[in-house]
Amino acid sequence: MTRVVIAVLLAAIVPAISWADWPLFRGDPLMSGTSTTAKLPEQLDIRWEFQTGDSVEGAPAIVAGVVYIASLDKHLYALDLATGQQKWKVKLGAMKAPPSVRGDRVYVGNLDGIFYCLKTSDGSKVWEFETMGEIIAGCNFHGDHVLIGSHDSTFYCLNRDGKKVWEVKTDGPINGAPAVLGDTTFVAGCDSLLHILDAKTGRELGTIELDGQAAATAAVANDHAYIGTMANTVVAVDLKTKKKVWSFEAPVRQQPFYASAAAAELIVAASRDKKVYGLDPKTGKAIWSFTTAGQVDASPVVVGGRVYVGCLNDDGNFYVLDLKTGQKLQELELDAAVTGSAAVGPDCLVVGTDRGKVYCLGKK
Repeated sequence: MTRVVIAVLLAAIVPAISWADWPLFRGDPLMSGTSTTAKLPEQLDIRWEFQTGDSVEGAPAIVAGVVYIASLDKHLYALDLATGQQKWKVKLGAMKAPPSVRGDRVYVGNLDGIFYCLKTSDGSKVWEFETMGEIIAGCNFHGDHVLIGSHDSTFYCLNRDGKKVWEVKTDGPINGAPAVLGDTTFVAGCDSLLHILDAKTGRELGTIELDGQAAATAAVANDHAYIGTMANTVVAVDLKTKKKVWSFEAPVRQQPFYASAAAAELIVAASRDKKVYGLDPKTGKAIWSFTTAGQVDASPVVVGGRVYVGCLNDDGNFYVLDLKTGQKLQELELDAAVTGSAAVGPDCLVVGTDRGKVYCLGKK
């Protein structure tokens, strides 16, 4: 399936999303981690900073000029994208999960297992839904329904009013966000399987063995899904044949892939071996690798032929790499380790750090 066809299909599924926005954890329903509409400057500067009260481990959401970002300080914040000024904040409990935005509502789960739906205008609660395990993943959408996984080993579909439509049990906690393509959704977790489900009914259409537990979210592109595992591999699966196509493992010092891959011209995956890899999507062969200053749990994003990713060293190194070659184009030092991935705005990136600081990176 070509990118043009995918774009048309997604426009039909989610008409409320502007392609200059980043409303979900990986930017779009396919969880691709890429943007084809943002126009980032050649060199990033720190445009503004905002301090929360504790670590920021989830990616922000950016919609209609507003940044939504959750913190372990128990608050969800809404910030003005242009200035970084706080519009509102609401106390919901400690959160690692990235928020998701659709229409006039923002959705986020906390470590107590409560999933919230709030008004984007002021953060007031519309409804809440209780699971029996912590929620560290973002949600996705299918029509008017909300799809969310929990550490209670359950994948839920909720309606617009927060009522359960269906649920699917797995054999382990769900760490990643679901991807959605048409009427099909894909989710992986600690049962070492990629589950393919009918998004309307929850009926299982198939499972694919990943040979390792997944902490990451699957990225979907061209009828394939790409997902990193705790077994030190990145796995590609053919969604039509429901078979594994290839598995990549680093040649030396193999470590888990907790970061979610980005699916672009290359598959960009980052590992706790302190490396970022550019992989051939057809073969899984490493076209390039880049060594960072620390382990990488932050999921890379791809914009305009460039890769943007932070790492876990104390200096807060944040890198800009050439997508084709892996060559370093820029390196910034933020105030602390970067655990969460960046969100892409129309002309900037927004990312948080372990010390609770939120950075907007663009042109001053």
